[in-house]
Amino acid sequence: MNLPAEFETEVKSILGEEFPLFLVCYGMERMQGIRINRQKISAEEFLKITPFHLRPIPWTDNGFFYDREEEVTKHPHYYAGLYYVQEPSAMVPASRLPIEPGDRVLDLCAAPGGKATELGARLRGTGILAANDISPSRAGALVKNLELAGIPNVLVTAETPERLRARYGEHFDKILVDAPCSGEGMFRKDPALIKSWIERGPEYYAPLQEEILLNAAGMLRPGGMILYSTCTFSVAENERVVARVLKQCPQMELAEPLWYEGFSSGCRGRMGDELVSAREYPEFDPEKCIRIWPHRMEGEGHFAALLRKAGPDRRHEMKEETGGENLLSTGQLRELPEEAAAFLEKIRFPFSVSGWKAERVKDSLLLIPEGMAYKGLRCLRTGLLLGTVKKKRFEPSQALAMALKMDSWDNFIDFSRDDYRAERYLKGETLDPGETDEGKRSSGWTLVGCDGFPLGWGKMVNGQLRNKYQAGWRKMS
Repeated sequence: MNLPAEFETEVKSILGEEFPLFLVCYGMERMQGIRINRQKISAEEFLKITPFHLRPIPWTDNGFFYDREEEVTKHPHYYAGLYYVQEPSAMVPASRLPIEPGDRVLDLCAAPGGKATELGARLRGTGILAANDISPSRAGALVKNLELAGIPNVLVTAETPERLRARYGEHFDKILVDAPCSGEGMFRKDPALIKSWIERGPEYYAPLQEEILLNAAGMLRPGGMILYSTCTFSVAENERVVARVLKQCPQMELAEPLWYEGFSSGCRGRMGDELVSAREYPEFDPEKCIRIWPHRMEGEGHFAALLRKAGPDRRHEMKEETGGENLLSTGQLRELPEEAAAFLEKIRFPFSVSGWKAERVKDSLLLIPEGMAYKGLRCLRTGLLLGTVKKKRFEPSQALAMALKMDSWDNFIDFSRDDYRAERYLKGETLDPGETDEGKRSSGWTLVGCDGFPLGWGKMVNGQLRNKYQAGWRKMS
């Protein structure tokens, strides 16, 4: 791999005698990882049912290395949203932002959703997750990944950080800024990024990153925290961006992140050309920053820094999670179309819907968490999409199926992962459910699952299961 000379010079000035070891890693095979979706299953339970050969990723409690030969994206468990395929180092940022139940969380640069799905899972259906990406097309992929993960309390927007700041002010308890960057840490994963780096290097991204982080600081409540991260080695994009924001925001300070022995601390810049001098930036402490070097850890290059805004800690008073709730007791079903109300009164949600509001927007029926502020924004998803209403007919959504458990709906069919009919269902085929499958079946809407986890909907008609699996999600091979 031909690395840019300027890039090599900076990395060599940081690593010194270790630089040859750094170069060697570019000839080595990169590691593959999956992160278990704790919204649906614990890592311990997943290990009991998975056929894959997994090895723990030591810097996170729900990440695992897998063998390259294993087809993890073709297994029914992948379509059930039990895990997300993610580069191992990229699991660090979301794991180092201390999410608590009830938090209002913003993922400011969220697409395609690898970090947002983890943040949402850690909320356990409480609080609010706002996931934003400035690009509507990328935000569309973000919606799919959040729905696949079964995250119900989500707001997906396609806005600039400036517009969000003007809309919200100091609103969020926790913010993740996984900033767009020059991608130096991903050269081994995607050599095509080298050409992009030559066209747009650190000097292009650093001002943009600083602007994004400043806007994030303006949306953070007192006592709240921001996790800033990139996948680049550049001091200009990492330590210097953080130092400049600290200088401009005296109420912000670096916090101690949860450490792992393989992490390296930050630095101040190139030898003889210090970008983050102690004299100019006395409030910046590089020892509180995380650097991941691929020759020291089994992952690609990454940087992370945890910042805290001065102010009192705030604990949310959370009601005890009950689950098994429906919308009948809220009185809202009286305002819905008859067929939709008749369907939804039978749903037992696995998370508390107390205070949530059912709202119809054109043909879509949404379930919106209490306190979700979304008016005036370009929204791609507001809360949980329950389904669509056309004339008097109601069709439950794929998102609803993924947010449920198998016992949330009385009429269900649960295939085992080795049953060929699970594969056929994911391809969109009509099925004969047979008599040996676990589940209850009668005419009408049927929740279809695998190993106790929903995959989507079908409709039983004359003993045949008509496939209602979402067309855009279907398995191609």
